[in-house]
Amino acid sequence: MFVFKAAVVGAGVMGGQIAQTIAAAGIDVVLKDIRQELVDHGLQEARNVTSSSFGKLASKGKLTDEEAAAKVQEVMARIHGTTSYDGFGDVDFVIEAVPEKMEIKQAVFAELDAVTPGHAILASNTSGLSITEIGDATLRPEKVVGCHAFYPASVMPLIEVVEGEDTSAETMQAAVNFAQAIKKNPITCADVPGFVVNRILMSGLSEVWRLTDEQDLSLKAVDELIANAKVIPMGPYLLVNLLGLDTTFHVAEHMVHAYGPERFYVHEGMATQVAAGKLGAKTGGEGFYTAEGEPAVGGDKQPEGDEIVQLLVLKTFVESVLVLQEGVATHRDIDVGMMAGAGLDPRRGLFPPFMKADMEGLDTVLERLEAAAEKHGPAFAPPRILRRMVAQGRLGMKSGQGFYAYPQADAEQPAGDEAVVKLESRGDVAIAWLANGLMNSISPQVIDHLGKVYARAKASGVRSLVIASSNPLLFSAGADIKAFTQMDEAGGAQLLEDVHGLLRSFEQEDVVTIAAVNGLAFGGGCELAMACDVRIAAQAAMFGQPEIKLGLIPGFGGTQRLPRLVGENKGLEMNLTGDAISATEAYDFGLVNRMVVDHELLDTALAWARKFAEQAPLAVAQIKRVSGKSDLDEGIEAEKAGFAAVFNSEDGKEGISAFLGKRKAAWKGH
Repeated sequence: MFVFKAAVVGAGVMGGQIAQTIAAAGIDVVLKDIRQELVDHGLQEARNVTSSSFGKLASKGKLTDEEAAAKVQEVMARIHGTTSYDGFGDVDFVIEAVPEKMEIKQAVFAELDAVTPGHAILASNTSGLSITEIGDATLRPEKVVGCHAFYPASVMPLIEVVEGEDTSAETMQAAVNFAQAIKKNPITCADVPGFVVNRILMSGLSEVWRLTDEQDLSLKAVDELIANAKVIPMGPYLLVNLLGLDTTFHVAEHMVHAYGPERFYVHEGMATQVAAGKLGAKTGGEGFYTAEGEPAVGGDKQPEGDEIVQLLVLKTFVESVLVLQEGVATHRDIDVGMMAGAGLDPRRGLFPPFMKADMEGLDTVLERLEAAAEKHGPAFAPPRILRRMVAQGRLGMKSGQGFYAYPQADAEQPAGDEAVVKLESRGDVAIAWLANGLMNSISPQVIDHLGKVYARAKASGVRSLVIASSNPLLFSAGADIKAFTQMDEAGGAQLLEDVHGLLRSFEQEDVVTIAAVNGLAFGGGCELAMACDVRIAAQAAMFGQPEIKLGLIPGFGGTQRLPRLVGENKGLEMNLTGDAISATEAYDFGLVNRMVVDHELLDTALAWARKFAEQAPLAVAQIKRVSGKSDLDEGIEAEKAGFAAVFNSEDGKEGISAFLGKRKAAWKGH
């Protein structure tokens, strides 16, 4: 589903900023509210955000003042304000941003169902209400989805794409592609109270609120202690003061109602201040703090030690694992959500739950949870997945694998100390770790180093090679366009020869290659995966050939391998639209061999590698060479020649002898 025109219903601060974000991405948008003054307020909010954005570029000398003003007018020209549903007859995607009351949302969705085309997707910006219930108000629940943006929507990069019980896979993927088109970072999750980020954030803050009330602690002292501990971006009470006590109170109460008071808690002072209309920054600063910055509620005692910090961290982790364990979201999407939606940015020394646990050691976290559960009750009981992983010996960074996989590269690398592809040898099996920065882009250097790793692996007798990413969040975002544009014509032509020669060797030689795709595999990353013999995808993986959006075509075999894997129709569609598909769709169309839960990806890929390493290498090579010939007669002839070659080989005789002797064959590759 393609979006040429969008609409936003609800012209408050969030609605105005969402409309601005869509317009800034080059998409026309209708902004509706029930009164003209509300529409005008939303349009002004959009103008303020746009002016600020381009004003910053002008202040840095990247635009002149005249160019900045023209850009503002260009964006605002794409936003049409209305108090009716005028202009909704040809929209493709609607985001509702009205007050968080189910009856209001259902009424709006019933109206939208009647005034928008049947193909249009209807999305709610709700922070926690049921998408399934909202969809019940329509005749198209399969096209109703959650698109929860975070405040301020013009700045925060995250959108939670929420799948209701009736939401179709096509709608989910269209919503993900739309979020990416408007320059947002989407994660997907199931329709549960609080979704991902709010549920996890409220769980951790509940323990802070509980201890503050129980011990009559000073809010300011608690904020300072937690801020200095650098476990969240700022003190929790200051954070709520900025976000709004009313919004937080609503979400916190919803969590208590949904999951029970033993897991969630609402600070007593927050209820008092909300009742008094003291909501934080939105009411002049009066909330948890006075306008002068002094605590407005709570006690005056100082917290003893850092127990409150430790309980915040542990409770956040427990809730994160429960979200994973319940199948609400993958551990990758949970961590991305907490980075992009809660500010746990590793670049600032703040780490999301699963990364943090892997760094500390899962066995250590398990011990801490057991101690906390004994002292503070079952809310800290270690989840089953954690116990399972510790029992497996998957302890995090120190063991090479926890929730994420970590390279245990050989001391000596084929490409030296500056290798951007690193070899990890494991007997008959090896791993080639892609390690080229945040995007893991496929550069000329990556191709060179991958070729050297592959040659070293073959020379050492490796029979299976797993290609994996050292970046925990993506496989490869595509080719390094900047590096390619710096090459002359002769260099570019030689690079294409080198790339295709390497990828064809993957397909034709006796080493079996397995792509372990943990996240985005776009462009050259997707083409690299397609050249492997087997592709194992994590649930959070996505595949796409977006070259068409740059006015290019795939250059590393994407026009040939993709149609052979997914069929001519689907391959042509993907190459012409440039849109991504999910791991589920990739599996359904045959692009990947298996789809597994994210934290089992490397184990699964290595299991396949071990299985292939047990097979007769001459037979493996012949099967790879003769399989899939486009002409059946040519294929049969190739198969006959290949069969004769292996049947008369030493390995062929050994295999028959072992079968007759009821023993395991010893392959020598002769």
